[in-house]
Amino acid sequence: MKKIRFLMAKPGLDGHDRGALVVATALKNAGVEVIYTGRHQTPEKIVSAAIQEDVDAIGLSIMAGAHITLCSRIINLLKERQADIPLVVGGFIDREDAALLKDAGVAEVFGVGSDTGQIVSYVQSLAGDSY
Repeated sequence: MKKIRFLMAKPGLDGHDRGALVVATALKNAGVEVIYTGRHQTPEKIVSAAIQEDVDAIGLSIMAGAHITLCSRIINLLKERQADIPLVVGGFIDREDAALLKDAGVAEVFGVGSDTGQIVSYVQSLAGDSY
């Protein structure tokens, strides 16, 4: 049985990584292999790392309000590189922006205070029956 591989990233100038670390720990405790790229990553570095690491999904933690711009850029880069990798986003994201992100191609949005069990279940569901 292959482990799910999940890339966790903090794009942009946002330096607050507590939520990312909490989610990464919950995923690791559930048997998911988490690759954490750290803070202040560019969309280009995130997409390159995701492809190089052959991940099953990308998770972004965004607290600084640039989620629409950053997610749009990452989605476009994934399309350009023909990489079919789901993008999951968490952070301070209101309902209207969450709907816009999903319309743009984000697989799921988890707001501040989301239950880590739900996040883990969602990530596991992305992998399907092959894991």
